[in-house]
Amino acid sequence: MRVLAVTTWLPSAGRPGVGGFVVRDAAAIASRGHDVHLVHLVPPEQVAAGDRLHPDRDQVGGLPVSRVPMGTQRPDQVLRAGAVLRGLARHADLVHTMAFSSLLPLAWWRPSGPWVHTEHWSGLTAPQTLPRSWRAMLPALRPLLGRPDVVTTVVDYLAQPVRAVRGGRPTVVVPCIVPPLERVPERRGGGDGEIRLVSVGALVERKDPVLAVEVVAELRRRGRPARLTLVGEGELAAAVRQRAAALGVADGVRLTGSLDRSGVLAELADADLFLGPTRGDNFFVSCAEALVSGRPVVVGSTGGQGEYIAPRVGETVPVQEPGAYADAVERVLAGTAGMTAGQIAATVGDRFDPDTVGRGYDEGYALAAQVWESRG
Repeated sequence: MRVLAVTTWLPSAGRPGVGGFVVRDAAAIASRGHDVHLVHLVPPEQVAAGDRLHPDRDQVGGLPVSRVPMGTQRPDQVLRAGAVLRGLARHADLVHTMAFSSLLPLAWWRPSGPWVHTEHWSGLTAPQTLPRSWRAMLPALRPLLGRPDVVTTVVDYLAQPVRAVRGGRPTVVVPCIVPPLERVPERRGGGDGEIRLVSVGALVERKDPVLAVEVVAELRRRGRPARLTLVGEGELAAAVRQRAAALGVADGVRLTGSLDRSGVLAELADADLFLGPTRGDNFFVSCAEALVSGRPVVVGSTGGQGEYIAPRVGETVPVQEPGAYADAVERVLAGTAGMTAGQIAATVGDRFDPDTVGRGYDEGYALAAQVWESRG
């Protein structure tokens, strides 16, 4: 099947770290025998030299990519991108839009064949975290989710608001890909009594990295030596350092900046527990990566992460208070003291394996074809 995969999230020369999960999904779809052509709707200001190459010379993850300039708040560019997509869609058997903003250039037309949309956006489940302009536009834009033949979401938590828009039209769950490790790193012995925490994610308000620092201070107040490594970048980096200094734990808080997958896995391997005090996530990829790496987790409860965290290897915390998180850290470490890293990773199994996700998309494509044919 010829699949035109359209997304606003994809790595480019200007932003190499964006949209890796889309690349993994597209590769899993291609591995099922589909001919996948990616279209990147990229903001013009982010189009760096070399990004506007012909598809047969511009690839991401081994798949051909067309870069189409489009700013999501520029109606003229959205219209122009829609016209380009309409031409490309004529040569596809199925159109697969990925991420909410990729629906904008299809707002006034639809493909002449099956249409699948994949949604990851936390703005649908946590609109309070959005900029004011997007919050104002969301009621008018949300109905766009009702137009594709099938919508897939990464967790049931996100599927709920999508189903509210779509009514009885198909909405199915296909999770993110978190590849299993060939060798799960053994857990530290912990004989030194130190608690090594790691948190992976943007240093932004929604991820609440300042609270993670406060958890370290609370554990130390209880006589539990604790250290925290924060992997990621964001506007709260300075606030994190200031709070750590104010609480007297600057020696126990390390900021690495953004790391590639191998760097993230190395930090997880060196940690005793993943701490993610998120205020709102959908799938929470880094939490799943921690479990796949055989590390127990303590995370915020707002999101879909509770759907895959087995109670014996992690907890979700319903309040943004350092004492509540510190309590959970102590309980989870005590409860998993006798478990190996392999046993922790086994609680996830193969549910996030590329083959499993690829099969999920295959089923979604077949369902979309049935819906399309039923239109007559």
